[in-house]
Amino acid sequence: MSNTTAFQKVTALRGMNDILPGESAQWEALEAMLRQWLSLYGYQNVRTPVLEQTRLFARGIGEVTDIVEKEMYTFSMSADRQELMTMRPEFTAGIVRAAIEHNMLYDRAQRLYTMGPVFRHERPQKGRYRQFHQISVEALGFPGPDVDAEQIIMLARLWKQLGINDIRLELNSLGQLEERRAHREALIAHLEKHKDILDADGQRRMYSNPLRVLDTKNPAMQQMANEAPKLFDFLGTESKAHFDAICQRLDDAGIGYTLNPRLVRGLDYYNLTVFEWVTDRLGAQGTVCGGGRYDGLFELLGGKTAPAIGFAIGLERLLALWQDVAKVQTAAECDVYFVHSDAQSARAAATLAEAARNLGVRCIVHPGSASFKSQFKRADASGARLAVILGESEMAEGKASVKFLRADAQGATAAQFSVAQSELATALTGKLQDQ
Repeated sequence: MSNTTAFQKVTALRGMNDILPGESAQWEALEAMLRQWLSLYGYQNVRTPVLEQTRLFARGIGEVTDIVEKEMYTFSMSADRQELMTMRPEFTAGIVRAAIEHNMLYDRAQRLYTMGPVFRHERPQKGRYRQFHQISVEALGFPGPDVDAEQIIMLARLWKQLGINDIRLELNSLGQLEERRAHREALIAHLEKHKDILDADGQRRMYSNPLRVLDTKNPAMQQMANEAPKLFDFLGTESKAHFDAICQRLDDAGIGYTLNPRLVRGLDYYNLTVFEWVTDRLGAQGTVCGGGRYDGLFELLGGKTAPAIGFAIGLERLLALWQDVAKVQTAAECDVYFVHSDAQSARAAATLAEAARNLGVRCIVHPGSASFKSQFKRADASGARLAVILGESEMAEGKASVKFLRADAQGATAAQFSVAQSELATALTGKLQDQ
């Protein structure tokens, strides 16, 4: 009798998903489009660690936020739990930390972006996972409002490029600190009058973060929130001028928007401009992109005061929208699939495929031996446009047969043709360019 204990099958953690080859090719295509789009506006890539000191997020995001209070993955770095680290729940605080640490604003402002996984411990649902992916775009050292408007305009370009039409822009201003203080006093007074209808979150945040009480999804609190003093009414001359200048640029660009006085975003570091791009196509998870200005974050994290604005897009949601409107097809594994009849032709196929790869042709040589029927079945499944056939007759004549596996634009499939093996690589590149 064996003493070996059966090993229990291991599966991915709940809310942390595998992205398999067919889908990952679509991710790569989307990411390539995003990088090209960002390059049009001069944004450069920065990469920050997955793990940061916990106090970075507690200080930068705000201790009385859902993210810090409930959703962070935090670990102890020492036995006495004096040093805590957290898997990043968002990118902005880490990017600002890097800018301060490396003195990146010493001689010029910076346009930066990053893409990658972020982590939040919340109930997984469609479009929202415990490990999900974001692109975060930050303009550091620019006072605006021209850069504020430019970021919104560049997003409108992205939606157009991806073919996403049913998406709308919501816009607000959170003003400056003294304006928010005056509004805060009026808001707390309003909440105190309606204390009996506040839920547990509202009661807890009434004095610590009253603005977030207005962001409630509780139906019983909606009328109270709608009737609350509006921060926009407390804005001073400079804040209004900043907002008006943004609206003027958006009008110039023909971009429609809705003023949403309850739009506050979920993080404490925002001031002045805040915005969201929203769609009804994704159900309850309708926010595709959110961002705003955070001029106080540098000083909050120990750096010199610097203006900044940025936005983040959830890539799972963006990919779902793009797949829906563009009917994105699964990418082919290769351009050309080599089939062969025996060991000699298999060796020749390996050599010829290398020559084709030298010219940038993506090739797969069928591994091992199999019947032509099974090889062609695999060639078709690969998505290749061409199959190179090396049978006994081709090998005897020093040639290769090339078969078209996909129909052309008119729905017809071109006939098979023969070419000298020495000229195969050039012939393949020519035919692939013609298709």
